[in-house]
Amino acid sequence: MRNDHVTLRSTAVFDLLAPQTPAVPVQVELRYDTRDPYAVVAAFRTGRAGWVEWVFARDLLADGLIAYAGEGDVAIRPAADDPEVVVIELSSPSGHAVFEASAQELADFLDRTYDVVVPGNESLWVSIDEALTRLLPHDLS
Repeated sequence: MRNDHVTLRSTAVFDLLAPQTPAVPVQVELRYDTRDPYAVVAAFRTGRAGWVEWVFARDLLADGLIAYAGEGDVAIRPAADDPEVVVIELSSPSGHAVFEASAQELADFLDRTYDVVVPGNESLWVSIDEALTRLLPHDLS
């Protein structure tokens, strides 16, 4: 396990799409932390002080830049009519949201994560003991 942890942050604006209304720009912070090298966090600004975070696989983002990817709560795909745009769909019990984002901005962020942790080397950054400590209760009696 590596000890020199790195957190990458990048801000972007995604367009929230809704039927019969203009797109609404939403500030998004993308994060990548080597402590969870398989995941990317997208934090969506919901108001003056609020953020909603979605965590999904870094591989899902990479695959979604090329073709439809995702089963379940997060789906990512290139826009059908514009190769410079990526569509991100988020689903939860409380609702469904569709965003458009710049493919180039997402690709640049993804490339930065690859500079830190090369794909296929994620396991070098994970401590099984540390993960189990976080998952298991400390008081087993």
